[in-house]
Amino acid sequence: MKLNKFIVPALLMGLATLHFSCKDEKKVNIAPTEISFKKEGELTLYKAKTDSVIKRLNIEIADTEYDRETGLMYRSSMKTNNAMLFVFPNEEQRSFYMKNTQIALDIIYIGENQNIVSIAKYAKPMDDASILSYKPAMYVLEVNAGLADAWQLKAGDSIAFTK
Repeated sequence: MKLNKFIVPALLMGLATLHFSCKDEKKVNIAPTEISFKKEGELTLYKAKTDSVIKRLNIEIADTEYDRETGLMYRSSMKTNNAMLFVFPNEEQRSFYMKNTQIALDIIYIGENQNIVSIAKYAKPMDDASILSYKPAMYVLEVNAGLADAWQLKAGDSIAFTK
């Protein structure tokens, strides 16, 4: 008899737990938030031989580890007068990839002296393949794909930027 005294409340407690844990929960669909461009400075591209201005851009600056790792990920578009400038603490060979990046990009590698050292054109969106600088770079500029050709950028051209 004493055993039943404990079994009945335990069974009732188990049934109550089962009942409340099996309730249908309302699912909340959260729409993805578009990350918007945040102007943090301006950058000017210069032609190597003439020092003439090629283009002026608004830039978002990625100068923290988190910002450099995230870059332009999760963005569906970028205006042609906007770009992202990655600033690293030192000059070395760089490697980028397009994981979670929805925009086709030209990736412009720039040395410590602010001269372009190499350009990777038409980087494929959402691709995990490494895109190498081939020469040491301290800065990396990402612009919409095709703009490096449109602006006729070449190794040796240079940049200047202000925050």
